[in-house]
Amino acid sequence: MELELRGITKRFPGVLANDDVSLTARSGKVLALIGENGAGKSTLMNVLSGLYQPDAGEILIDGVVQKFGDPGDAIKAGIGMVHQHFMLVPVFSVWENVVLGVEPVKGPGIMNRKEARNEVRDISGKYGLAVDPDAMVEDLPVGIQQRVEIIKVLLRGAKILVFDEPTAVLTPQEVIEFFGIVAELKGRGATIIFITHKLKEALAIADDITVLRGGKVAGHADPKTATPELLASMMVGRDIDLTVDKAESTPGDTVLQLSGVRMVDDYGRALLDHIDLSVRAGEIVGVAGIQGNGQTELVEAITGLLPIEAGTVEMLGNDISRYSPRQRHAAGIAHVPEDRNHMGMVGSFTVAENLVLDSYYAAPFSNHGLLHRDVIRDSAEQLVEAYDVRPPLIDNTGNALSGGNAQKMIVAREFSRDVPLVICAQPTRGIDVGSIEYIHEQIVRKRDEGKAILIVSTELDEIFALSDRILVMYDGRIVAERKASETTSTEIGLFMAGKAA
Repeated sequence: MELELRGITKRFPGVLANDDVSLTARSGKVLALIGENGAGKSTLMNVLSGLYQPDAGEILIDGVVQKFGDPGDAIKAGIGMVHQHFMLVPVFSVWENVVLGVEPVKGPGIMNRKEARNEVRDISGKYGLAVDPDAMVEDLPVGIQQRVEIIKVLLRGAKILVFDEPTAVLTPQEVIEFFGIVAELKGRGATIIFITHKLKEALAIADDITVLRGGKVAGHADPKTATPELLASMMVGRDIDLTVDKAESTPGDTVLQLSGVRMVDDYGRALLDHIDLSVRAGEIVGVAGIQGNGQTELVEAITGLLPIEAGTVEMLGNDISRYSPRQRHAAGIAHVPEDRNHMGMVGSFTVAENLVLDSYYAAPFSNHGLLHRDVIRDSAEQLVEAYDVRPPLIDNTGNALSGGNAQKMIVAREFSRDVPLVICAQPTRGIDVGSIEYIHEQIVRKRDEGKAILIVSTELDEIFALSDRILVMYDGRIVAERKASETTSTEIGLFMAGKAA
């Protein structure tokens, strides 16, 4: 099927999300759709999938104009969406998830389980999607869960497949396997739209590339001749340096030391299992791993957000294992949390208020509980300028900022403190290349000032770009440690998948 969008326009109060967007996705080809946060990608795909109705423009499939009143109409027309965050029921089997809502029956109210299993096997075999129909989804690695999502849309007759950031949670090996699946789908004539912010992947997998900027089509590119730098400049509207410029590190004394740290959940299951690690002044230590292998708990153990059952957390030789989060903050830990909206800021607070969110109670911002609002405003104005927060309006609320600018605001708050240890969890998650470039520069600057930096990221490119040393977490344990200059993404990816060092 050939898909054509002609002049799609979608408005929301005060926002023109899509402005006369036209593009074509060809049968048996991959169209990569790239753009910054807020460029209009998600809105456009929501229009395509029937969640939104356009204010102007047309959707055509094989030259025929389509009208989608809801997602059901889009599914009937052959459009299938594979979301970044999988829409699966963990306690259901593979076949139960696949047929949910379209269950085959052999009588009134009687599900045909045998037919359901056979349908999953047939599609799995036809497209090279090796999946056990009876496996429980909660027991499957994320790469296999993604296959289940693909089988779901194929079972419903999808000929146009939209993949939203499909490699965000995959290991390098799983990415290779996914590209193989895409090649098989292409070979069978599927039309594929690949939404991504990973420019190298777009160039590797796409037959055509469309770039959105500010709700409009900024241009089209041929992956045979385009470069990541060209695509980045089309996305942002200016030249972008995609390499992290940093000299060799010169580590000093140990700032952070974890010894035998163990953390358990409410059922006594180990979330962290005997963690030993150190971070020295003037170095960046990167923690790699697939989401859900203990990285979140590691940060919470260091910052005091959750208690540990055993072991010690030391900072500059002092045991801070029983310190509260505020005490650890006062002891010299800066923390950029992984979830900026729920843990990094208060959306209804102003930018100025968010910039003192963790220090409003201390001098120079207050005195015996009385806020010094002039000092808070002066500090905020300096920080939004120094850290390029746009727009630089300190009375705006946090909710009014884009993802990249909200992240820069949080980085400004944490990096403006002169402290020995900086913890950055997913520092550039979900933000555009321009903001990524800026935040990476600030992290390296902190290292060069002699600060100890711990980076936790699921983006392997980011880990390699920033880290001096790399630790790999799997199933709550550190399974490998390597110098960044002495390893490869393939080796680290194998450790991420559970290979013993």
